Amino acid sequence: WLRRCTHYLSIVVVAVNSTLLTINAGDYIFYTDWAWTSYTVFSISQTLMLIVGATYYLTFTGVPGTATYYGLIMTVYTWVAKAAWFSLGYPYDFIVTPVWLPSAMLLDLVYWATKKNKHSLILFGGVLVGMSLPLFNMVNLITVADPLETAFKYPRPTLPPYMTPIEPQVGKFYNSPVALGAGAGAVLGCTFAALGCKLNTW
Repeated sequence: WLRRCTHYLSIVVVAVNSTLLTINAGDYIFYTDWAWTSYTVFSISQTLMLIVGATYYLTFTGVPGTATYYGLIMTVYTWVAKAAWFSLGYPYDFIVTPVWLPSAMLLDLVYWATKKNKHSLILFGGVLVGMSLPLFNMVNLITVADPLETAFKYPRPTLPPYMTPIEPQVGKFYNSPVALGAGAGAVLGCTFAALGCKLNTW
């Protein structure tokens, strides 16, 4: 009973946090100030939130397909949350498509193809999700409204000095935010996939 309740609570907590990260990744204020820096950071954070929850859910049930179902939960939560923000006058623009589903499908595919081998799931699944989500995120970002246009349409309030952003420096050490996010995500994805598996054995 305790394990089952903990399972459902974890699914809700991780999915809600994933939704919050998604909303922040689509914050036109943050995006226009930080540009590719915010894209890279939020691509990595969404990768990790997806993989830890999806792996936990997948290994808990042992049924290939539940990772994709978890990605669907994240998507629906985000739609509901952003619709609520839109009703309050917030621009409904960034990351509104189901960007996690293809990566979650890859995770399911690895689990099914390796006959439910957890070590293969951690290694191959972690790398595939970590490398694919920043790419899908970029495809998604191309399809939404121009962030600068949105920023001018919805002018931001004056920020206090401690909140004033500095000029992003990503381009100086790496020219591609997708490659940077995919590289970091591939490494960290394995770690968080292992964490998702470990949550089932505590």
